Amino acid sequence: MTQRMTNPYRDSAGKSLEDYPRPSVAVDTAVLTVPDSGRLSVLLTRTNDAIADDGAQWRLPGTFLHDGERLAEAVLRSLREKAGVEGLRPRQLRVFDEPERDDRGWVLSVAHLDVVAANRIRLVERTRIVPVDELPALQFDHEEIVAAATATLRAEYRAAPDPWALLGTEPFTVRDLRLLHEAIAGKRFNPDTFRRTMLPGLVATGELRTGARGKPAELYLRVNPVPAG
Repeated sequence: MTQRMTNPYRDSAGKSLEDYPRPSVAVDTAVLTVPDSGRLSVLLTRTNDAIADDGAQWRLPGTFLHDGERLAEAVLRSLREKAGVEGLRPRQLRVFDEPERDDRGWVLSVAHLDVVAANRIRLVERTRIVPVDELPALQFDHEEIVAAATATLRAEYRAAPDPWALLGTEPFTVRDLRLLHEAIAGKRFNPDTFRRTMLPGLVATGELRTGARGKPAELYLRVNPVPAG
């Protein structure tokens, strides 16, 4: 660990870092998923105060950055302690820095995004999964964070087949893929157009899925496989 300087840094105006106002730094994570309802949804949690008062103050899992802690460590800690989920792989989305975004004071939020299969999320008393287009009133600017996370995810799914590996690592049909992409986009796609768009990113396994109605369907994998995690 880097040792702190004995003599504090001073800039050209003779000021040290302690002479400048400092915001608190928080991390908030939009964990997106597609549950059995087939609708893109987000994991929400309630604060300790809301639970004690039997209130409905919902928000994204988040926490303040501790002294000497990395952002990634704070994110995983918040997901574990605030939402009861572990083993996720969130990535930075962007910084939300509106000075008035938090009524508790000047707080910057380094927002993160993660996308996981619904069976990876074990709901507890303080958590719920809600469709992104039916959000309750959220604390702070968390509705904006969800909107940014949703837009990012939808852009990625327009460009490539299931880039977050929600279908797992097993072969899937083009119909499986289309239904997932429709859930994320929140709209239907023309099957033929979707197939033509996605085929360059898929490789045929040479196997067929049988047992369902209709003719057997060809099974595919991604050209660039993403490890399910």
